[in-house]
Order: sequence, then structure tokens, then C-alpha cells
Amino acid sequence: MAEENEEEIKLGGDEKSAILLMTLGEQAAAEVLKHLGPKEVHRVGTAMANLDNIPKPAVNAVIREFAVEVGEQTALGVNSDSYIRKVLVDALGEGKASGLVDKILLGRNSKGLEALKWMDARAVADVIRHEHPQIIAIVLSYLEPDHSAAVLSQLPENVRADIVMRIATLEGIQPQALQELDDMLDKQFSTAGGGKSSGIGGLETAANILNFLDSSTEETLMEAVKEQDESLGESIEELMFVFENLKDVDDKGIQTLLREVSGDLLIPALKGADEEMREKFLKNMSKRAAEMLRDDLEVAGPMRISDVEAAQKEILNTARRLADQGDIMLGGGGEEFV
Repeated sequence: MAEENEEEIKLGGDEKSAILLMTLGEQAAAEVLKHLGPKEVHRVGTAMANLDNIPKPAVNAVIREFAVEVGEQTALGVNSDSYIRKVLVDALGEGKASGLVDKILLGRNSKGLEALKWMDARAVADVIRHEHPQIIAIVLSYLEPDHSAAVLSQLPENVRADIVMRIATLEGIQPQALQELDDMLDKQFSTAGGGKSSGIGGLETAANILNFLDSSTEETLMEAVKEQDESLGESIEELMFVFENLKDVDDKGIQTLLREVSGDLLIPALKGADEEMREKFLKNMSKRAAEMLRDDLEVAGPMRISDVEAAQKEILNTARRLADQGDIMLGGGGEEFV
């Protein structure tokens, strides 16, 4: 029993999901994967590809844990909408949960909008580039922030600021209007081969999308937004999470982040950082690793600003992923604490 518990602790959620799917067999696993989104499929698929010599006790532990979880569920599928809404609101609070709940419940029945999630950024941009900027804003609000940022980068530069402002000021969309947009996109794909408004869009959505843009594009966009509406631009900036905000992450969080970040990224990222930021990372490394990194930073020659910013962006993306998983808590950048 002790051996099983020990093996179970070493496995993350993706690995447990991968093991469970591998035990189901090809056909059953395929049926499960059909109900996952593109990011989940990628994560679980990667974990499945990386499985190697998993001990039998670990497999048994995963199956047992799954059986316990399922056994504790009752009335599955009965009034599931209200159940999902209540669970997420209890976990995240009304403010953070409302938009997420709407995306989940609306996305369940959508066809055209969901199809966009599986397309690469250039393809999505080709689909929506001739639509009205308000429609583009709604579509980008519906997608994941990193996907939306990549799509935004593919759109003409002269419309980007307008779209970001529309996202930031979007106060929701009527379900009927969203359904019509979904039907329109679905019809477009097939040709080519009234109540409460839904919580899609807003300042936080705009800030999250901008967080995933490269620094030069982000800066240009923010300048354009501020030229048209300085107050709106400042409100968006307050919610954005930048590399400097990592100073507010606690030591345990930095240690978790360091386990996910390669030294090849740390060197350029910290080369362009101030002394306080460098020390924040160095003090959370082992003595030997910190000494090696100090030496690497000292001997590293001049680096292009674009390389430094790209490395910092990648580390930020990792930090946001860990925060979404609940592994670290990000400070600053509009984060709330209780």
C-alpha cells in the first residue's frame, strides 16, 4: 500500500489521465478524447506519448482513485448546468466564474465557434478578417487568450487597436446573438468544406490577450489604444501581468516555476532584468545552480532586446499556465487575494 501511495504522489493530473486512457483501450479512449478541447487533447496526448515503464502499482492507484471519484458522484447529468455554475462560483467567486461558466455552457452546443479552437491562428484570421470588428472582438473573446493573441497578430495592423478596445468594452452578448454568430460560422465552414447576456469580453479578457503578444506588438497596440482612449488603455494595463510582476510571487512559487523553465531561457530573461529580479530567481535555486547561472550571466555577451523579451514572455506563459493549474499564485497584475 505504501508503494502505491508513493507512486501515486509522483503523478500529475495529465499523467493520471493518460494512464487511465491507456487502460481503456483505443476505441474507448478515442470516445473520451472527442469530448476534450484542443488544449486538453494536446496535454493528455503528450503525457500518453511520454509514458514509459509505469509500474503496475501506479496504474492500480490511478484506477482506484478514478473509481473513488466516480463513486462519490450522484445524479450525473441531472441539472448539471446549475451544478457546474455553483461549483465554479464557490471555487472562483462570482466575478471570475461568470465568464468561464458561460463559455463552458454555451460552448457545449456551439459548432462554428468551437471549430475555431481547433484551427491555427492564420486560418482563424482568414475566416474572420472580413467580418465587422465587433464580430471579430466577440470571436477573440471566446477563444483562449494565447490563441486570440496569435490570431490578432495575423490581422491587419490598422484594425488591431479598434478590436482590442471593443474587447475591453464588451459587456456581454445575448445568447441569441451568440447562437446566430455560431450558426453563421458553422454554415461558412460547411460551405467551404434573449435572456441574461453572456460573460464574454471585458477588460480582463483584453489584458489576457495582450499578455500573449510579443512585446513590440503589445506596446504598439497599447499606444494606439491610449491615443483613442487613455483611460481605457490604463485600465487594461492595470490588469496585465508583466515580467516585473514575478517579484511578487512567493519563493515557493518561484521554485515551482524554476522546475518548469530551462536554463536557456533564464539566461536571456535575467540578462535583461534588474538586480532585484535576478536575486529573486537565484536565491530560490540550489547553491551550485545559482553559481553556474551567475557565471553564465557574467560571460554572456550583449543580447538583442527581442531575444530578451521573447524569453521573458515564454517564462510568463509558463507562470500563467502554472497559475491556471493552481500550482502557483501570481501577485500584482490585478490578481485578487482573499
